[in-house]
Amino acid sequence: MKLEDFQLLLALKRYGTIHATAKKVLISQPAVTQRLKYIEAYFGSALFLRTPKKLIPTPSGELVLKHADFMIQSEKKIHEKLAAARGEIVGTVSIGASSLFSQYFLAGQLQSFMNKYPDVSIDLVTGTSEEIRQTAEDFHICIVRGDPIPGYETHHLFHDRLYLFDSLPFERMEGRPFIEFKSDQGFQILLDKWLAENPGIKRSFKVDQFETAKQMMKRGIGATVLPESIIKNEKDYYHHKPLMVGGEIAARETWACTKEKMSELPQVRAYIEHLHIFFKDS
Repeated sequence: MKLEDFQLLLALKRYGTIHATAKKVLISQPAVTQRLKYIEAYFGSALFLRTPKKLIPTPSGELVLKHADFMIQSEKKIHEKLAAARGEIVGTVSIGASSLFSQYFLAGQLQSFMNKYPDVSIDLVTGTSEEIRQTAEDFHICIVRGDPIPGYETHHLFHDRLYLFDSLPFERMEGRPFIEFKSDQGFQILLDKWLAENPGIKRSFKVDQFETAKQMMKRGIGATVLPESIIKNEKDYYHHKPLMVGGEIAARETWACTKEKMSELPQVRAYIEHLHIFFKDS
């Protein structure tokens, strides 16, 4: 058995189907099916129950999946310990990052980090802040919006005020369609409070992300709320004002969170330091 086989088993558990796993790991479905047959023959047991909707681990599969996770984590830890002992900035940094951070900041920040530390590999997963919080154990570093992750070492990256934007003057807000977007629970609570304070606004659309809401607002479809970090150009062309909730300007914080002692790893410490430098200079 190779580490790649253990990684494949964990991917099959995570994504639930051979089709989804093949798409995520970038190999063909027949190759995934063939490899799974080999692994099951190696262990002498069926590891997954094939149902029309998803793969379900069998009791034997649960045991092997637990072993697979142990093997992969052990391999990572020994490489990390060896690198730390040598004082080298090598190895892997696993990152779970919020969608907004990923869409607007991650590419430039990662590019400069990888140019500086070419021997460090990056494992990256993006999603809503809530999704990253729920899978925080999978990452060295979690970058989330709103509140930091309880019990984690936290690093504040930036303060992000919220603005109400519209293509029409705000005097016409009565009955104006409002465009919401998918976000984490903390943002939704904040938005619900604001809407409760402004009952004349009509909830009409709920889209997948900030950028979709912004483009719809630009075309006159309705008003929306956008964070300051992504609307520098729009301020010159569209009506906007700070989002007031409870008499105060609403804002969101962005945090980098790491598990206890994780920042002792040279590559993780280097990434955290690079984040601070990047947002100080940007």
